[in-house]
This record gives sequence, structure tokens and C-alpha cells, in this order.
Amino acid sequence: MDRPARILHCHSTFLLGGKEARAVRLMNAFGDAAEHVVLSAVPDALAARDAIDPAIQVAFPGEDGAPSLRGKPGLRRYAGLAAYMAGFDLVLSYNWGAMDAVGARRLYGGVRRLPPLIHHEDGFNEDEAVRQKPLRVWFRRMALPAAERLVVPSHRLETIARSVWRQPERRIERIPNGIRLPDDGELAAPLPIPGLTSGGGLVIGTVAGLRPVKNLARMVRIFAAGAPADARLVILGDGPDRPVILAEAERLGVAGRLVMPGFVRDPVRHMAAFDIFALSSDSEQFPISLVEAMACGLPGLMTDVGDIGAMVAPENRSFVGPKEDERGLAAGLVKLAADPTLRRAIGTANRAVALRNFSEEAMILRYRSLYWQAMEACLTR
Repeated sequence: MDRPARILHCHSTFLLGGKEARAVRLMNAFGDAAEHVVLSAVPDALAARDAIDPAIQVAFPGEDGAPSLRGKPGLRRYAGLAAYMAGFDLVLSYNWGAMDAVGARRLYGGVRRLPPLIHHEDGFNEDEAVRQKPLRVWFRRMALPAAERLVVPSHRLETIARSVWRQPERRIERIPNGIRLPDDGELAAPLPIPGLTSGGGLVIGTVAGLRPVKNLARMVRIFAAGAPADARLVILGDGPDRPVILAEAERLGVAGRLVMPGFVRDPVRHMAAFDIFALSSDSEQFPISLVEAMACGLPGLMTDVGDIGAMVAPENRSFVGPKEDERGLAAGLVKLAADPTLRRAIGTANRAVALRNFSEEAMILRYRSLYWQAMEACLTR
């Protein structure tokens, strides 16, 4: 291809969660080899655009300039989506909120020339944290054969794709999330966390979209029950659950020790100021925030969801517990907070795993190869 590839991104939201952070890193890495258009099923949920390099060619047409990703499935709606997709070289869809793009390609791919579509599944929201909805399972089974590939980051999602969604193994790509690994100098000089005063005790922190599935109110409860009296809890991120988190902190008398600065552009540089990483989600698959924490040499206290138990170093696994066992998680926090030698040993082991397994360069190479091979194969058909 002798011009930049035109890539359409169809997102459930474009807040800076895990899938958005990865998509932005890939956009920045592709540079002038691609031009991008981003559609969000929630048009005003676009906080991740601030992390895109200003040199990248990217447009956000919104509902005034493109068909909506929201609405009931229907021939007319899907025809409009298919007509819009026809103007691109590649379509990338992400999670259930963008599944209508996959449905449109399934319905109209045989009657008009459409670009290849690659679908990404990174996990489930709170409405499917325990059990998938049967109608969504059926729709995925029906629509996903239209995708050139289905990309998942975790072993658990790979199993779901095969056994529940009934997708053939040859069409599933498991690509673990990778990050730009901070060097020793960056770890030694972390960026200051807005609103966090110097001095004080331990910093227990996380990076997350403030959404119900992250259950950050649970984190507040664990912090209140297990953290030393001078510790601070830092939650980097933004989203609709902010009032819920603040209310729980007020109820438990720890609001004065809670720091919520909102969105930060380069969370890894701030995370190096944490002493303990915490994750309280009801559902995850392969959380990028955990990879970032491991790369920063942090010990983690986490709910046992998705691939988390397999991601961390063996030394950290005793601090990964059932999400229902808040008392046990609080006891783990007490143990970590009381033993700096243990924290250093676990953090060192986690960083070694991150350096070995989760480099951003390896992830980018796999995605670049997958995307450009799909476009080149389409040109030769």
C-alpha cells in the first residue's frame, strides 16, 4: 500500500480504560503509516483522545458525521454502517458495545465489497461479570464469522471464544497486553501524583476507569480495614462511579486519605510512586494496569479474576484472593503494609516477569503484522 492505511475504530466507549490505552499506543506506534477515525457508542466518552500523539491523523466524527453504534439491529441501520465501513482499508471493533459493526459486516459483506474487520474482546462489564447474557452469546456466534480474526488478551477469553462463542481456533488470536517498560531512571524519579502531599505513610494505588465493574468501593473498604492509619489511597482515572467511591470513603471515615486526581496522561510514571498496587474488580481478563504495576516493581493485592493469578510472579500469588473475601484481602494488605522486605521481594519478582513477558515492542509487532496482513490479503482477493 503506497499511502497511509485508513483504519476505522469502533469502540463501546473511548474513555481511557485498558482497551483504549492499547488502541492509543498502537495508533502512536503506527505513526504516519495509518490514518484513523474513531467512533464511540457513547459519543461524549472520548477521554482517551488526549493520550493520542498530536502528530497522528485521527478524526472523531461523532453521530453527526457517521452512523451510530447504538440502536436496535435492523437492515436499514446495518446498511448505513456497512456503507460507512466501505470507505476504509480496515475496521477494528472492540467489545460488545461495537458488535453492531460486526453484525453489519456479517449481513452485507457478501453483497458489497467491504474491508476486513478484526474484532477485539477484552472482557465484560458488570452486567456480565458473573454470567454472559444468552442473547449476546447467540449474537456473537452469529456475527463473529464475519470477522477476519477475533483478538483476545487472556487464556480465559480464548477458552470462552472457543467453547461458548464456538469460534474455530484458527481464527482466534491471543495477544497478551504489553506496555512501554519504564527504565531504572524513571522508576527512581516518578512523576508527582496531583493532590498527593509529600510525606505521610504508604501509598496504596490503582489505575482504573471509575466504572461499576471495577468495584472501587470495595477497594475503599479493604483500605479502611487493612491500611495503616497514615497510609493514602490513590485512584488514577475518571468515570461515572466517582460519587460512589467518594461516598464510601466518607462513610468509612477515610475521605481525607483518598486522592483521586482523575485522568493522567502517562500513568506508569506516576505509579512508580506507589508502594502497593491494588485491584478490586469484579471482572478482568488481562489488565494493563497490572502489567504496568509489575513493570514498576510493585507488589499487588488483587481480586482473583481473569488471568491475574497466572500473570503475577509466584511470590505474589498468595495476595490474589476471591473477590467476595474482603476480610481476607484486608488481611493481605495488613501483611504487605507491615513488611517492606516482603514488598521489595515481590516487586522485584513481578518486574522480572514483566520484563520477560510483557514488552510493548512485542505486542506492537504482533498487532502490526495482524492488521497489515489482513489488509494485504484483502487487496489480493
